[in-house]
Amino acid sequence: MEWLLQRCHKEAFCHSVMRTVLLMSGLLLVLSVSMYPGLRSIGIQLHSALTGSYIPGHHSLLLINSPNEQAAKDIGRAIMERRLAASINILSRTSTMYYWKGEIQDASEILMLVKTKTSRIQEVVDYVRSVHPYANPEVLSFPVEDGSLAYMKWMDEAIPDD
Repeated sequence: MEWLLQRCHKEAFCHSVMRTVLLMSGLLLVLSVSMYPGLRSIGIQLHSALTGSYIPGHHSLLLINSPNEQAAKDIGRAIMERRLAASINILSRTSTMYYWKGEIQDASEILMLVKTKTSRIQEVVDYVRSVHPYANPEVLSFPVEDGSLAYMKWMDEAIPDD
């Protein structure tokens, strides 16, 4: 009888320990997933600091066209105020040809070069689509494969982690 009580007590203890281990593992998994963007950014910064090299694709350059300089400045300033980019260049008067409703169009546009973290692209795209005067604004992204490590570090400091 005593043997049976010890066995039941051991099994109850084992179930309790297993339940605790599973609960803690689940909690750790949830925390890891929810902190992933921040952990990834820290990992990239550590990698750059330790190796002195850049991880290709961590930053991106976006091309955004606007119909006029005022629209470009308004959109650019709002992107900067939201801390979605480290820098924006506004290039005046580009000549553009494109198809629209089956016709070739000629236009003069303003081109913005937006330098940001790749992880922030979707936020920039969503914002631009919400305020841009065009029905279908051009927002194209290109990953940065290499460049000045000091500049990339400055970009990381200028754009907060997700």
